[in-house]
Amino acid sequence: MTKVQVLIIGGGVMGVSLMYHLVKAGWSDVLLVEKNDLTHGSTWHAAGLCTHFAHNPTIQELRATSVRLYRDILPQETGRDCGFHRSGAMRITRNPDRMDEFRHVAGLSAFTGYPLEVLTPERIAELHPLAQLDGLLGGIYEPDDGHVDPSLATNAMAEVARRGGAQIWRNCAVTDLRRKGDHWQVETAKGTVEAVHTVNAAGTWGWEIGHMMGLNIPSVPVLHQYLVTDTVGAVAERIAEGLPELPIIRDPEESWYVRQERDGLILGPYEKEAQVWSVDGVPPEFGADLMPPDLDRVEHIIEAAMARIPALETGGVKSVINGPITFTPDANPLIGPAHGLQNAWLLTGSSMGVMEGGGAGWFLAHWMTHGAPPMDALAVDSRRFGAWADRDYRVAKAIECFGLQFGVHYPHEERPAGRGLRLSPLHDLMVERGAVMGAAHGWERPNWFSGTPGATADETFRRANWFAPVAAEVEAAATRVAFADLSVFSKFDVTGPEVAEFLEALGANRAPKPGRIGLTHALTPAGGVLSEFTVSRLGPDHAYLTSAAAAEEIDLDLLRSCAAGFDVEIANVTEEIAVIGVMGPKAAEVLPELADMPWLNLRETTLAGVPVRALRVSYIGESGWELHVPAAQAAQLFTTLEQIAQPFAPGLYGAYAANSMRLEKAYRGWGSDLTTERSPFEAGLTSFVRPELRDKLARETPWDMVLLDIDAGEVDPFYAHTVWQDKRPVGIVTSGAYGHRTGKVLALAYLRDAAAREGLSVSILGHHCPATVLNEPPYDPTNIRLKTGGLT
Repeated sequence: MTKVQVLIIGGGVMGVSLMYHLVKAGWSDVLLVEKNDLTHGSTWHAAGLCTHFAHNPTIQELRATSVRLYRDILPQETGRDCGFHRSGAMRITRNPDRMDEFRHVAGLSAFTGYPLEVLTPERIAELHPLAQLDGLLGGIYEPDDGHVDPSLATNAMAEVARRGGAQIWRNCAVTDLRRKGDHWQVETAKGTVEAVHTVNAAGTWGWEIGHMMGLNIPSVPVLHQYLVTDTVGAVAERIAEGLPELPIIRDPEESWYVRQERDGLILGPYEKEAQVWSVDGVPPEFGADLMPPDLDRVEHIIEAAMARIPALETGGVKSVINGPITFTPDANPLIGPAHGLQNAWLLTGSSMGVMEGGGAGWFLAHWMTHGAPPMDALAVDSRRFGAWADRDYRVAKAIECFGLQFGVHYPHEERPAGRGLRLSPLHDLMVERGAVMGAAHGWERPNWFSGTPGATADETFRRANWFAPVAAEVEAAATRVAFADLSVFSKFDVTGPEVAEFLEALGANRAPKPGRIGLTHALTPAGGVLSEFTVSRLGPDHAYLTSAAAAEEIDLDLLRSCAAGFDVEIANVTEEIAVIGVMGPKAAEVLPELADMPWLNLRETTLAGVPVRALRVSYIGESGWELHVPAAQAAQLFTTLEQIAQPFAPGLYGAYAANSMRLEKAYRGWGSDLTTERSPFEAGLTSFVRPELRDKLARETPWDMVLLDIDAGEVDPFYAHTVWQDKRPVGIVTSGAYGHRTGKVLALAYLRDAAAREGLSVSILGHHCPATVLNEPPYDPTNIRLKTGGLT
């Protein structure tokens, strides 16, 4: 039997990158097993494109880290080139919304340090003289992008890792793996391996290895074709003249990319109707294999590319590559702990394996060796999908993601595939009342209320058709009473004699006393905010915790891990309990039985014959209650309360109105404003940290979260806008919206230079909008309305 610290299953670029980075971090007792040979599966046939373009800072850093590794670090370490070509890349468009998207990504990149250039048609012609300009509005240029030889890069990482002590077993399929005591026992073609940690980096085989682990891996192989031309005269002439390599060019509207390959070109089309392959298991004999060409499926895309790049027609087709790549439901990789398993990790599901692989290995290696990710992990966390992400869902979403590979990423986009999986018991009532639904961790939840069943939201970077309806929702909550379906919260019961001790160990705040409600933040070893819980102390031996919908699996893992040292039991009651929000100055008149409850108190009672956990809390800054009730009786209670409220002309509010109102109170949101990157101090939550922990959370160069009042006209901020002081990027917006009660455009932002308080502006879609730091919330700063329902 072989004993190792880490066993990595899969020898593609992702798994080899993890092996390389673990060795670099000092974990040399690492074994990688591969059923065929390194790069088999999808790595070997990848086109090798590398980019810095991304809508999310973490995804961008994965890609930028990959470029640095392939371009600079590996050649220095091995003395050999990895075949990286720094050609640059551009995206072109004739869509005004796409230009907004380009401006937004360029704005984010100014902060992250990977500046991108927004292009005019004239500039496109300078950079890519083979491109026709007909109809183009502009584009974006990524000067440090390029392409790499995937096999050279993967084998270079493998060489360095072996030098550092890692082992690689080729032609070594895994046949079984199970948890045995304090380790993993893995059966392979070359014997049994006992490992402290096991990592599923199996890529194309990720679903199958996950099945062995007892997991539902939401990834699907999808066939992607690209064709390689023979010599293209115009390209050969450029080479003869000593001109630089043409930049990679992508046309998102026509769904293709083209890059230079020696004296020819590569054309990669993405059809709208993807062809999934081997959804329930890859054929055992499959390795470095390809499917037959099927160019009829993409003929119209090829024709569009030839119209834009006429030189493509002159080359003739030398070869066609048609092989599988994996897609997750959101096209981001699965990186991080495997839900419900100890010392099991995922590094799989990447549709951009070479592009993200170098960085993905670094990311997971840091997580494994430091106990927390190096950056906010929510966009890639392997637990962002639950058991609800079944076969039909993953197939439907993979097809959608492939078809929208070049889709515009709107700030409030709601994609239609895979919907309706988790329905609150109030769902039908909400739809009847005009709710326009959004998706949150598989749940359907009201985003806003149109007043007209069947309405849909505009897709835009600017103010959408829901602006006025949301204003009406806010007005109802601020002046009368408004109801909300808040059932998507993650919900956990913690019971046992050591509940108080458990709560003290769980988060940075003290445990609330029985009958009271508190807020606590679970922290990473470095002091970042891992999770945020509202803690309702039902009794000495019973606590009820709620958290964000998207945190359900993450928080369940956290709670179970923490509970291991205490005499408590954890129960996930998310689907058993529904939540009705009753908010506004008339809320007490709708709930006279609860009117005597002080703020931040709770009471277990009965309303209209329905048992209720009544929480006197509000995330929107108005007096009100969250009523937590058995799911089966929620609709009954809602309709009863709605009838009681009729004299007050009740309203309804959704997630968009809640976001507007919570920003007017400067309330932070988990997953956007609160992440593992920043501590509670940096987030402005010092009052929620017990004194004895405060010194431990101090950082040498702390960032500072501020609330900004932005002179933005009618373009509201959303996220990832750069904050400037003169010509210096000093911060990043984490969330924003128009505040309907205050008439202010508001945003929460982190300043990495905490002293930069004057002369600020926020770059929104290419426009620098003056911004002022607000020293207190602009709405009810003394909490009079929140506590009493009275006017400020």
